[in-house]
Amino acid sequence: MTAPPFLHDEHGPVAFYGLPYLEPGLVHTHLGAEKPSHHAVLSAAMDKVRTDLAARPANTRSVVLAHAFVTGADTSDSERDITAGGVPSVSASVFTGVDYVALGHLHRCQQISERIRYSGSPLAYSFSEADYPKATWLIDLDANSDLTARKILCPVPRRLRQLTGTLNDLLTQPEHADYEDCWLHITLTDTDRPHMAMERLRERFPHALKLSFSHQRDTDTQSYRSRVNGRSDHEITLGFLDHVTGIPATVPEQNLLQEGLESVRTAAAAREAS
Repeated sequence: MTAPPFLHDEHGPVAFYGLPYLEPGLVHTHLGAEKPSHHAVLSAAMDKVRTDLAARPANTRSVVLAHAFVTGADTSDSERDITAGGVPSVSASVFTGVDYVALGHLHRCQQISERIRYSGSPLAYSFSEADYPKATWLIDLDANSDLTARKILCPVPRRLRQLTGTLNDLLTQPEHADYEDCWLHITLTDTDRPHMAMERLRERFPHALKLSFSHQRDTDTQSYRSRVNGRSDHEITLGFLDHVTGIPATVPEQNLLQEGLESVRTAAAAREAS
């Protein structure tokens, strides 16, 4: 691996090791990983980090910046699925041996352990993040690598909120005045869909971004969304096969479908990388 960049303070050097998202199907051979999985490729990459760090002066402090989904973290609706081999997350133990791990990928500011944290995104990427304040971590490492962390709230250009009610209620009731300057996801409860609902809503709520209806005309579509919500591509594919044939997939068929999905995902990642 290439030498890490260094920053220096009154206590000496700090080495920074950047680990981008490592697509297992593309890099596991190059890294010498046992198999194409997130855990295997990150473990192999961290082995190289620890080997390099061991050759540095004894007073060298270390920070790893990694794109990963670590077990125990809270997700939102807007992160990209990085499932590989049916396993979307890695254990925090992968990152042992360094002084601090600054993680990226998940959008919520959160702490995995004292030395492993996500800052999250400075802005919300979906309405599922409406109730989670945006923040970042300010980390200090002293001469002995003892850590002090302070959470700093990010500025909020506009609040993110969700409103539910009938069109007439939302347009006329004074208790909704506090939402007029917010980015909004509005859900209408009218039995029939009002004409030009979004245009009328934006007369009062000019920053409304998303409109939903609690009474769906296409109940089959809504039901399907509910059934697949939170399921992996592999689980959805197996469910489709079961629905079409009426016969659950055999273990070899399950494995074949998993291999096909991984092949497509790896090919897409290769196209992005090129």
